[in-house]
Amino acid sequence: MKTLFKAFTLVIVMMALNSCNVPSQKVFTENDIQIIPKPVSTVLGEGSFTFNKNTKFQVTSEDQRSAAAALTDRFSIVAGFSPEIITEGQSANNAVIFVVDEKLKEDAYELSIKKDQINIKAGQPGGFLYGVQTLRQLLPTAIESQNIEPDIDWSVPVIKVKDHPRFKWRGLMLDVSRHFFKKDYIKEVIDGLARHKMNVLHFHLVDDQGWRIEIKKYPKLTEIGAWRVDHEDKHWNARPKASRDEKGTYGGFYTQDDIREIIAYAQSKNIEVVPEIEMPAHVSSAIASYPELACFDNPVPISVPSGGVWPITDIYCAGKEHTFEFLENVLLEVMELFPSKYIHIGGDEATKTNWKKCPHCQRRMKTENLKSEEELQSYFIRRMERFLSIHDRVLIGWDEILEGGLAPGATVMSWRGVKGGLEAANDGHEVVMTPNSHCYFDHYQGPQGDEPLAIGGYLPLNKVYQFDPVVESMTEEQASYVLGGQANLWAEYIPTTSHSEYMIYPRLAALSEAVWSPKESRDWQDFSTRVQTMFERYDYQRINYAKSAYLITAKSDIDISTQTVGITLENELLNPDIRYETNGSAPKHYTEPIKLSETTTIKASLYKNDQPVGKAFTKTFDFHKGTAKKVTYTDPPHEKYQGAGDYTLVNVLRGTTNFHDGQWQGWLDQDMEVVIELGALTNLSKVTMGVLESQGPAIYSPTSMEVYLSEDGKTFTKAGTYDRPFAQNGTPELQDFVVSFEEQQATHVKVKATCLKEHPFKEGSFWLFVDEIVLE
Repeated sequence: MKTLFKAFTLVIVMMALNSCNVPSQKVFTENDIQIIPKPVSTVLGEGSFTFNKNTKFQVTSEDQRSAAAALTDRFSIVAGFSPEIITEGQSANNAVIFVVDEKLKEDAYELSIKKDQINIKAGQPGGFLYGVQTLRQLLPTAIESQNIEPDIDWSVPVIKVKDHPRFKWRGLMLDVSRHFFKKDYIKEVIDGLARHKMNVLHFHLVDDQGWRIEIKKYPKLTEIGAWRVDHEDKHWNARPKASRDEKGTYGGFYTQDDIREIIAYAQSKNIEVVPEIEMPAHVSSAIASYPELACFDNPVPISVPSGGVWPITDIYCAGKEHTFEFLENVLLEVMELFPSKYIHIGGDEATKTNWKKCPHCQRRMKTENLKSEEELQSYFIRRMERFLSIHDRVLIGWDEILEGGLAPGATVMSWRGVKGGLEAANDGHEVVMTPNSHCYFDHYQGPQGDEPLAIGGYLPLNKVYQFDPVVESMTEEQASYVLGGQANLWAEYIPTTSHSEYMIYPRLAALSEAVWSPKESRDWQDFSTRVQTMFERYDYQRINYAKSAYLITAKSDIDISTQTVGITLENELLNPDIRYETNGSAPKHYTEPIKLSETTTIKASLYKNDQPVGKAFTKTFDFHKGTAKKVTYTDPPHEKYQGAGDYTLVNVLRGTTNFHDGQWQGWLDQDMEVVIELGALTNLSKVTMGVLESQGPAIYSPTSMEVYLSEDGKTFTKAGTYDRPFAQNGTPELQDFVVSFEEQQATHVKVKATCLKEHPFKEGSFWLFVDEIVLE
């Protein structure tokens, strides 16, 4: 008995000792599943699978091998070991096994992780690639590092993932005409698209400011059209017109070998590269190279513009047969290079001034029985659509191609809101939704004073996340024509790759979920948590992503009874931990609007894990004698720009150069006249009016400001005037109009501002924008 007891005890001790040598498995919870875009379904189990030097990847094709390499290459960099990629039948345990399941749809996959084995099922190469990307996001964020990361537990949870995309078109348009980006950066963009399960790179290769693709038959397109005079030191809309004698030195182009290399690389990442060859407008670079493509018999030669062009009147002549011969030859070479089903022909923003006067165009209209220049554009597009269709390609263009009638086989890319997409889908045409309200990544993503220069507008991360390619009013049949959606990154204000990255990320993460994940599973609060883990991955990848989601913004509410201003601090992320101080006070947690009754400086930061993140918010709210006083309007501001309401002009919050920031009141082709009631006789000697000038979107400084004072609210006496004649200005600018006078008493102050009535170079309507009237 004693012998048996000793033996039993020895077994227990040995088991205990052996158990000490078995590493404990990490316990995963739902909070550890931080996948973007969110999969269709995940079922978390117990336990984990751990990668080590003995792990094998078992594949049966070169496509699977390429997908596996996306992860094995990472391990070789960060872990010091590279899992071996083997062929079928050589491994069972401690392996990632790729399994072909032809029942799974395009780009769908199933990922099953057990303690000793991982299975990735897919029917096509894209599915295997996306399965690997999901597996990669289940690993610690250090998998994205550029260096060896010691002491990392390379474990993933036991889990079952079933996933497939909601839409087949999940894209990004990259403009390389306004600023040229080299081949290596294009590959980096492709890598980023693949990591986010995006599958279309819309390659904007042609525009007024540069022709970026080699065409063998027309060498001048790159000899002349790819280069412009270097005016990069000037604002985009304030660059002088270059003469034909000045040599272009800024630019570049892709050789046909470069294009083949880019396409091959994209194909390995399951990405279709859709070329855009603009027509009939946005082609100054082509006309500078071959002037005979323009209207009239002897068109005046032009140079490649170095900056903004508006209106776009130098467009292809629709009356000359030579124009179509040229474009068909160009497209033949493009189609030989690009295997894409779709060829994008632009079709947008064609000002038809020359068509109306050109004898060739007018003759074409008469011969083809066309009633308007819009129908002539339709003829132009229909003709190109027939040519592409003969070559088994599909023409796609911006929604302007609807004007005058749409070619029967054309696909519409709807950018001016969703109206064009609705119209096209209603007529049975395929549609890609890319409304500028949700998909224009050249817009600001935070307060303009805290952001690098952008074209304008405001598109924060949460608004991108709200995007849905299917419009609520669509019928089920109309929705069936929606291929998906994409973002557009126009590059007028994006001269560097670092700036380009800043505009793409993390908004691409939000868009990827909008076009991949089931609509019912999308939740901003959930996403705003997961995207912060993605930020860590971006850090390891050395991506210059925007941290605008961490920025704090402020809005104010007036309490007229107490003459106080309530300052609300906000952040994009839900339930943010904001801490603030006022005039150097001890920091405190922000829980409710901060009540101010005098000039106060507020400093605030967003905290994560008790550490400040992002840029700190600092703002001084300057009280003046008009703060929180009643404002009466002779004519109310336009319904689109009413600022923060009736007290916008006296709420101590100043606007930014982003005229959508909610702090501007705007009058369209109308003068401003307001009266501020002070409630008692008040000494005054100065009135300042804050205005915005942003001539691109037709916002102009007033031509004059007048100040009147009254002691009874009925009889007013002029106190002073400030005049400012019209001047061209290519840069958005905040301006203070100041009227100073000898100190006087008043109970009411009337301020008039005169809207611009005539523009020496431009017709149309003009805006007047005011954010605050400061009384001192």
